[in-house]
This record gives sequence, C-alpha cells and structure tokens, in this order.
Amino acid sequence: MALTAIIEAYGGPEQFKLVERDVGAAEAGEVRIAHKAVGLNFIDVYQRTGVYPLTLPHAMGMEAAGVIEAVGEGVTHLKVGDRAAYASQPPGAYSEARVMPAAQVCPLPDGISFEQGAAMMLKGMTVEYLFHRTTALKPGDTVLFHAAAGGVGLLACQWARAEGITLIGTAGTDEKCQLALDHGATHCLNYREGDWSAKARNLTGGVGVDVVMDAVGKDTFEGSLDALKPLGMMISFGAASGPVPPMDVGILGKKGSLKLTRPTLFTHIGDHATCQAMARHLGEKVLSGDVKINIGQRFALRDVAKAHEALEARQTTGSTILEI
Repeated sequence: MALTAIIEAYGGPEQFKLVERDVGAAEAGEVRIAHKAVGLNFIDVYQRTGVYPLTLPHAMGMEAAGVIEAVGEGVTHLKVGDRAAYASQPPGAYSEARVMPAAQVCPLPDGISFEQGAAMMLKGMTVEYLFHRTTALKPGDTVLFHAAAGGVGLLACQWARAEGITLIGTAGTDEKCQLALDHGATHCLNYREGDWSAKARNLTGGVGVDVVMDAVGKDTFEGSLDALKPLGMMISFGAASGPVPPMDVGILGKKGSLKLTRPTLFTHIGDHATCQAMARHLGEKVLSGDVKINIGQRFALRDVAKAHEALEARQTTGSTILEI
C-alpha cells in the first residue's frame, strides 16, 4: 500500500484527499517506482481545477524521483535498483510508490540527488525544448522570458547564460527580479512598474526581441507580441493567469509577420528516444554546473494542499517539492 493524494472533484486545494492505495505489479512496458521526492508544477493546478480535465477520481502529480522496484516485460533501459526520475503522463506522482509506463522514466545520474531529480525533470525538459527544439536560437539572440523567478524561469536564466543568449526576464517584485539576475538573466523587469513591453524593446535598441517564452498567458500575451521584432517567434507554453482569449490571426501580420506556437512538453517526450535524449541533455547541464536546481520550498506529502495554496498565491520561488 502507498499513501496517495487524489481528487474526486475539481476545485481548490481542499479537494485533495489522502488515501492508501495498492501499488500493484509492473506489467509489460511498465515499472514500479518507490518515490523519494515529488515535484510540484503549475500543470497540477490546471488538472486539479479542471482546466485540463481528468477522469475522476484520479491520483495527482506529474513528476518524481525514486528507485525502481520492479520492471515489466520489454523494459530494457531500466532495471531493479536503478535511480530514476520522470515528468510524465498519467498523473499519479503524489504518492509513496506507483506503477507507470516505463518509456518516459529516465535514469537519474548518481551526481544528482533525488530532490534535485524531482525538482528538475518537468521544468528542465521544458527549458530544453524551448531553447533547442522550438525555434533556432544562437548566441547573441535575445529572449523575453516571463515569470523569470519561477521554477522554469530560474532554469531558463541559467540555460540562457550557458548558451550565450541574452535573457530579459519579468517578475512581480524587485526581490524576484534580483533572484532572476542572480541566476543569469541579463535584465529583469518588474511588471508592476510601468510598461514592461516598451522597456523590453528599449533594451534591444527599439528593434524588439527575437523570441518570447510565455507561460503566463492572458495577462502577458498582447504585450509579448508588442515586444517582438519583425519575424519574431512567440512561444506560448502555459496559462498561469488564464487562457489566451480568441484572437484574430491577422494581428500577427500587422505586428511584423510574427510567428506563434503553442508547444507542450508531452508532445516532445512522447517519443521514447527523444525523451531519454532530453533527459540526458538536462542531466549534463546540471552535472556540469551550468544549471543549478533551486529548491525554494519543501512540504510533506500530507501537506500537498498547503503546497498548492502557496503555488497559486505566487508565494513560491524556484522549484517546490513534496518530501516522502
């Protein structure tokens, strides 16, 4: 049996219910993993509130690290006793142990702790695809990155610095801006102090940025388009402030023949080989010291509701983990 956080109805953090569940056996193509630490992500909020619907009741959580306890037939990249980490469908990571599809579970290098593994997979592989698999970026390019002091943002700041890319971050307080700067952002704008879009353009000499990476959504979308240079790329990869309203696609032409994409991590990692390659690349960045995993908050698994309250209230910086 394993303690597991589930929801039986959509709503606020009060919907979490802690239950003891039978873990079961690993069937063909599956592994059983005993969790040592679990990651918290904003996609968990979308699922809990029904923005991303689930078949209820459902266990929650998308990211964790631990030790492989059993391996099903056909699984060759993992064995019993291996350290492993994942960010993967289906939800169920908020648990002491689980059985799950093996294809997106990745070996965790010995030099990376379970806590780091649980804090880095979803956010880190998101940054990997943003910088390497979405649009061509090269040293000297300029990226505007929203929520630069968040879990994804702090990894992006470091990744950009390592790649020679100028990153202009945004954040909601001077303290968060300083945190982004400390992690490698070239500039960081407090979006509560004036027109951040115009300020971003000014930082490029009025030309505009090459790429915007935006997980905020509704509140930042229009300003993000205004910050782009002609032929620039808008990457909308989340909606923390709410979904982007319907738009007239013609506005992309009027603002400079802009490009717009809405990628997801789960499309990229849907292919086993690609997922494993992305995880290896992330691991190399962490082991080299180019990217350090910032764990800003820790909660016990039993306190998952409190963890969600902090995340939604924008009271977190860096990554948040649940301790097993």
